[in-house]
Amino acid sequence: MTIDEIMDLWMQDVEIDKTELGDESIKIAKLHQKYYTILSKERMALRKYESDMKALKLDKYEFLTQGPNEDTRDKGWRLPPKGMVLKSDLPMYMDADADIRELNLKIAYQQEKIDYLTDVIRMLHNRSYQIRNGIEWQKFTMGG
Repeated sequence: MTIDEIMDLWMQDVEIDKTELGDESIKIAKLHQKYYTILSKERMALRKYESDMKALKLDKYEFLTQGPNEDTRDKGWRLPPKGMVLKSDLPMYMDADADIRELNLKIAYQQEKIDYLTDVIRMLHNRSYQIRNGIEWQKFTMGG
């Protein structure tokens, strides 16, 4: 699920029907379940990316310090023009590696989705207070 899809879902669900505050109160549990399910799946995807990153870094480390093997030739990886990399230069090459940068961007995007969903759930936790305030306001404006 993309962050735009999640934002579109929330844009639909964020609205509170002021004429049916009781129904809105009952919907909180369903909305919480909906967004918590999405959050759980997105967290699992993040864990997968983080695991993939660890494996990729190890593969790149071995490739850059020990040279190509059958697996890395199949992946199309190439050593820098100077050949194998010294361990002291390794962090610079690892940070600049296209595969690692791409996976880092995926991890950052996934983390952004998780942060957004966490904020949505935080808003849902506060929704009962918002609904109660709406009911109190209606009572006040009706003279009760």
